[in-house]
Amino acid sequence: MSGQSITLSRRQLAARTVEDWAAWAKNEREALRLKYGGALLSKRSQGTNLLANQNADSIYLGSIAIGTPPTAFYVILDTGSADLWVADVNCDIGCSSNDAPYNSATSSTFQNLSQPFSITYGSGQVAGSLVADVVQMAGFSVTNQSFGAVTQVSQGVLSNPGSGLIGLAWQSIATSGTSPFWQTLVSKGTWSQPVMGFQLTRFLNDSNARPLEPGGSFTMGFLNSSLYTGSIDYQNLVTTPSFWILSLAKLTVQGNSVSLPSGSASYAAIDTGTTLVGGPSNVIQNMFAQIPGSQPGTGDWQGFWTYPCNTKVNVAMSFGGPSWPVSPADFQLTQIDSNTCVGAFFESHISVGGAPNWIVGDTFLKNVFSVFRYSPPSVGFAALSETATSMNGVNGPPPTATIGTVAASVTASPTASSGAAWTSGSACGRMLLVGCAVAVGILLS
Repeated sequence: MSGQSITLSRRQLAARTVEDWAAWAKNEREALRLKYGGALLSKRSQGTNLLANQNADSIYLGSIAIGTPPTAFYVILDTGSADLWVADVNCDIGCSSNDAPYNSATSSTFQNLSQPFSITYGSGQVAGSLVADVVQMAGFSVTNQSFGAVTQVSQGVLSNPGSGLIGLAWQSIATSGTSPFWQTLVSKGTWSQPVMGFQLTRFLNDSNARPLEPGGSFTMGFLNSSLYTGSIDYQNLVTTPSFWILSLAKLTVQGNSVSLPSGSASYAAIDTGTTLVGGPSNVIQNMFAQIPGSQPGTGDWQGFWTYPCNTKVNVAMSFGGPSWPVSPADFQLTQIDSNTCVGAFFESHISVGGAPNWIVGDTFLKNVFSVFRYSPPSVGFAALSETATSMNGVNGPPPTATIGTVAASVTASPTASSGAAWTSGSACGRMLLVGCAVAVGILLS
């Protein structure tokens, strides 16, 4: 079988002040809470997309190509949502002039579906039209793939070189109601194996990180065995496929077990589009109770906790199999004075019915090789190999958004289906560094 992948890259913004970090933290907390409130087959194949790491592990970007002839774009890869959207050439609100736009006039395969497409935020929205065109990624191609051509974007959602977002969750939560790119491919048999795999790099603790750094890789239809060791521990989804939801079975801090509720109260969405880890207040409070000198944050830091920077915090999480450690470097979000640091686990205060209490983002996922399996629906984790961990903090040229060669293609129906599970109207959002997800009546501030 041939192999293709996606490399991830990262971009860093200018150095943040303590005030910048506090404002970011408030947006992170609020956005995550509301985010979850609510053809013809040529052959089976495999693909790798090299990623770009943006803003010290805040966002991981991959590349797609759209249209005929194809144009390449950087997009956020998000397992917490199921829609694809890109900035349109006519985007006049919130789109940087340097962002690469989608221009339907240059594509001979463009179709206007004559339907509005919108994602609502408290401070604005992502809005435009639902269209269809040929979409390529990691050597795969889907004709008639529906996506949003966006003309309005809330400030801060996109920053160069990002041009959009591709959702890697299930169709049941797609705002458009259409089958996501990945699900169309795997359901029509184009993948050698029904799996997607992520290896994410760490630059959070690298003071010399540049605006874009190599971010790891995203594989479709196979797993790169050089990036992990031992076996992959798969855990079946605990809900009907929508978000990728597992049950958090065990949590330890400094070697001490933290009590967890049973059943749905410990459901956790595994979300590459979220930077940190959000959980229920009582459990997060009990976590920090194991760390001497920790204190609840105030003001913009409400919901976050501080702790002495000279404390090495060791956290491990289990979803029914092995316990996976979180690096102390990932646990330390930032330092706000000479002695005080802020933890990357925070009180998410998610209260919308049906939403998982835990949102497990890149703070955890950088520490494992993660696998999202179509059949049976499950998420798997494995230990990172030395090859994978040796990429952490190593400055280098990030991958560029590329077009590549198509090894397998299918045709999708561009007609949107009716509605999406867990939503009541259009509801998908990505705010700053948080990610994109679907919830009931989402409003992100």
